[in-house]
Amino acid sequence: MKIIVPFSYYFPEQCAGLTIIDDVLKACAEHGVQSYLYVPTPTRNIPENAKWQKDEFLCDGMVHVHRFSMYGEGKNSILRALRYVFCEIVYTYKLIFSDYDVIFLDSTPPIQGLKIPFVRLFRKRPVIHNVQDLFPDSLSGTGLAKKGGLLWKIGAWVSKVTQNNSDKIICISEDIKNNLVKEKGVPEDKIEVVYNWVDENAVVPVAKEDNPLFDEFGISRAKFHVVYAGNLGNAQNIDVIIDAANVLKEENDVEFLIFGTGGLKDQFVAKVNELKLDNVKFFPLQPMERVSQVYGLGDVCVVSCKPGLGGAAMPSKMLSIMSAGRAVVASFDTGELTYILENHKCGMYAPAGDADAFAEMIKHLSQNRDECKAMGDNARKLILQKFTKAYGTSRYVEIIKSVVFSRKPHDKRLSTDNTNLDNRLIK
Repeated sequence: MKIIVPFSYYFPEQCAGLTIIDDVLKACAEHGVQSYLYVPTPTRNIPENAKWQKDEFLCDGMVHVHRFSMYGEGKNSILRALRYVFCEIVYTYKLIFSDYDVIFLDSTPPIQGLKIPFVRLFRKRPVIHNVQDLFPDSLSGTGLAKKGGLLWKIGAWVSKVTQNNSDKIICISEDIKNNLVKEKGVPEDKIEVVYNWVDENAVVPVAKEDNPLFDEFGISRAKFHVVYAGNLGNAQNIDVIIDAANVLKEENDVEFLIFGTGGLKDQFVAKVNELKLDNVKFFPLQPMERVSQVYGLGDVCVVSCKPGLGGAAMPSKMLSIMSAGRAVVASFDTGELTYILENHKCGMYAPAGDADAFAEMIKHLSQNRDECKAMGDNARKLILQKFTKAYGTSRYVEIIKSVVFSRKPHDKRLSTDNTNLDNRLIK
């Protein structure tokens, strides 16, 4: 069996979602499923001295990574959009003229699904759509489009085309599933819920005394640290972290550490300087192999979003924090994420955008460090129970095989074992 995966980014790039797709492809290889990954030239968040080849054959040749030439992404939104369009032309060509059994589409960029009706004129193959984020809801949530406006309506149409032409939709939370069914009219039997996961053996708790980053970056081990790591963009609402730091600027033992890059980083740095905050420090985005140490700097680690954007979201960032044995502090809309934090006592949350409530929560934990430590321990235990790499990837393999099998019921090579299909809300 062969799957074809048109994707926007791949290692050595550092982007959200890369680890998930990489884990899926490697799990497929272990189960005899070949993968063909087509990606443009690496451009986003590339570590220094990173190397890559146009063609790479991983997992004993079971995973073929093919990189085609494309200009750099840059910061210009128009050029970035055109880059996506040019990539789609390449993907369309590959989907028409390549040999494969199933198409695996990611939700980034959202226009991925538009090519499928055309491709199916030539190659009638099943399609799996992996939904990591709701569209066009993300447009209105980030302020890029007004709900009901022209751009939003175009986004809704794009999403509808993708959903109608997908044989199976995989989403990362029950909240997203409910939205797809109730708000977008997607048949429930077309949707499978598979929570994102973390490699519990790669992201592990690191004690402060054993963490070399304290010395490397000149950070005091005695202070209470609040760590954010990731994209510094609009959706993440970094403003709420900076505003909370401003509220707590007289708390001398509380310090905010921000690791990341993004289009708005300069804006956030300028805001910190304007407010004259000595309790906020910025650092470059670190390589993936350092994620345990980065989160290990924190007594608590942040997951944040703009109001109205996070209700159906389940950021993979939260799972990495939990796997590192750290308490999660969230500035987030009420939903599945806040349910997990509250019911499993692995963190605390404040309403998205409420800097005062967020600051008060951090102050409380800084004054109750035993409680904070217990939340981190609970977080690690929950990862080992519910969010392991082995369980998550096996679900993807099951779904991929079942979709192809439904088109080829005579093919006895394909397993239909669905014994692990338990998608109930985490309780």
